[in-house]
Amino acid sequence: MLYIYIKTQNALVQRINFNLDSQELPQNILWIDLLHPSVAEIAFISSEFNLEFPTKEEREEIELSAKYWEDNATITINAHFLIREFKNDNEEQNSIKLRTEIVTFATAKNILFTIRYNEFSTFKEIQARILASPKNFEDGFDIIDKMFEVRVEKDADLLEWIDKEARRLRITVLEKKDEYSYDEMLKDISSLQELNMRVRDSLFDKRRAMTSLLKSDKIDRDIKQNLTIVLKDLNSLVEFSVSQLNVLDNIQTILASQVNIEQNKIIKLFTVATVAMMPPTLIGTIYGMNFKFMPELELHYAYPIVLVVMIISIIVPVIVFKKKGWL
Repeated sequence: MLYIYIKTQNALVQRINFNLDSQELPQNILWIDLLHPSVAEIAFISSEFNLEFPTKEEREEIELSAKYWEDNATITINAHFLIREFKNDNEEQNSIKLRTEIVTFATAKNILFTIRYNEFSTFKEIQARILASPKNFEDGFDIIDKMFEVRVEKDADLLEWIDKEARRLRITVLEKKDEYSYDEMLKDISSLQELNMRVRDSLFDKRRAMTSLLKSDKIDRDIKQNLTIVLKDLNSLVEFSVSQLNVLDNIQTILASQVNIEQNKIIKLFTVATVAMMPPTLIGTIYGMNFKFMPELELHYAYPIVLVVMIISIIVPVIVFKKKGWL
């Protein structure tokens, strides 16, 4: 589907759902948004504006040259967008998921072209801003500028969510709640680490694109100034994500220490039990050897006496261990 945003004579922006079969391209185009485009739609736009859009394979390449390239007339950017998913639509639960979608931006004749295959909240927000405040969007570069600004804000929201979950998890680990198993805590830590790294990768991707845009002579001074501010915010988010990873590593270390302590307690308990049972076992073994002459077995009170001795032989090591502080 093609959505075309055009500037009207009264400085308003109008959105048109463009159909290849029945319409001609309008004048004063600001932005052409290709959502789930067909091969015919991409070919039509490429032909009309002398553009060469990247193929699916080129969109997914990780080389810097595949993320941003510029010639005399156009700029093309392949940017990664993180999409948030929640179970039961409940952000308060630790159930957030992220998926990565690639969006292609291209500029030619001050018109912005975007190719995407999913709906994004970032695009909906930008579309609403354009229709509500058209004076703030003179050309396609203004849209790219605001697009990166909104996207960085959303990445900041993701990092804030991860930080909140990390704080909650740290309290849980320190309080050692019985209903929250070590396996669950370790799983949550790993999940937050993975989310953090994905957000950081997304920030790196945007930083590369914005740094390249700042070097371009096609962008005016005002947009470069705003991109510089957004880039500073982005760099602070990168530093924050690094500190978050350190916090999560610290929580993981605390959890591992607690697991070791619990294991040592169990081992100590079995060791004490084994040592305490050795004397009565020895006594029982002696009197179970069935020698022919064992005079004490003829005594009337031999059996209860041996039982008492065995019990005492258990109690004495336990008392000694407690005095030593081993229990």
